[in-house]
Amino acid sequence: MRFFVNVDHVATVRQARRTDEPDPVAAAVACERAGADGITIHLREDRRHILDDDVMRMYATIATHLNLELATADDIVKLATDLKPHQATFVPERREEITTEGGLDLTVDSGGPDPRLKHAIATLRGAGVRVSLFIDPDKTSIQRAAELGVEAVELHTGEYANQYRDTNVPLERLQEAAKLAEAAGLAVHAGHGLTYRNVQPVAAIPEIEELNIGHSIVSRSIMVGIESAVSEMRALIAAARVD
Repeated sequence: MRFFVNVDHVATVRQARRTDEPDPVAAAVACERAGADGITIHLREDRRHILDDDVMRMYATIATHLNLELATADDIVKLATDLKPHQATFVPERREEITTEGGLDLTVDSGGPDPRLKHAIATLRGAGVRVSLFIDPDKTSIQRAAELGVEAVELHTGEYANQYRDTNVPLERLQEAAKLAEAAGLAVHAGHGLTYRNVQPVAAIPEIEELNIGHSIVSRSIMVGIESAVSEMRALIAAARVD
């Protein structure tokens, strides 16, 4: 299983003072030393944490793979097209949200996928960029993603993260969605709200080939350092796969 570390919230700390530290690029390099298979960053339209310069420096510096999360804003799609990261993951954005609150709405009830999303997918795939869609773990979203011709989906694990102590239903939804996505020819990723306490049941789902984890690792790094935080998470994920 690939393990990507999201370093957005290193930039969040930096932007609290509008200074030059801590540097998310330096943090990403440390994550790689500790066993991360790739780095994820989200360039939001409001530039609340990661900035354009961070994206360019990250691409030029890291030795593994860059997963760039983005919405369909023209300037960000153009940056991704020019830069050609290993992977671009489309996510929904709302200005007032604290963090991404759910997957992309690809349902027929809403009129089908946003034409801007279709255009952005075609633009990036035409540039040779691997495209993933961040979706809720439901059958309709998986079917629509497959119809859009993307290579991968990232299953939103927020419901599981919020409810795992009380019920197995969200985990069962993830397990079923992972099977459906793989059967549809999609690579299966997962992320959002995963922590040291809840990651292993998700990591044990055999169809999932990539996890994206950020906030919990950055939080842990305040106490133990980022390399130790990444190593601890890497070990939990590996143990879950062995089990």
